[in-house]
Amino acid sequence: MTDTITTTTRKTGSLAASATGLAALALFAAPAAMADDRAGMDSEMSKGEQRLAEMLDGRVAGEPQNCIRQRMSERMTVIDETAIVYGSGRTIYVQRTTSPEDIDSRDAMVSRRFNASQICRQDVVTTIDPFLGFFTGAVFFEKFVPYTRVEDSDG
Repeated sequence: MTDTITTTTRKTGSLAASATGLAALALFAAPAAMADDRAGMDSEMSKGEQRLAEMLDGRVAGEPQNCIRQRMSERMTVIDETAIVYGSGRTIYVQRTTSPEDIDSRDAMVSRRFNASQICRQDVVTTIDPFLGFFTGAVFFEKFVPYTRVEDSDG
């Protein structure tokens, strides 16, 4: 969906035309100014982003994948408002989801999988309160990004 701004002016004088021009300029300049403000705020990493950066230190991103193999014994780490990390060892998979701000480690994730041995981006995942059992939200997956530990070549 795109937003369209339509301006209608009549030939009533230069004052009306310049007021319309100033209003249009303000409409286009405001988003750019707000983006500059947000860029300054984004330079500071959140606690979740810092934790994820520590987990990814020494690893290289691979080709994003639609599905990953998941065994019941494999670790799943939920990083609040950031990502879900699957696996441990040489390769881990990062799932940022479409709304990472909704990820909360206090919620329990319940998934309805299309394949029992894999987690895929089209799986239906809801979250519930683990103590009271009521619905708290839904999680929509993106592609899973593998991060593999880099081997030292100094060896």
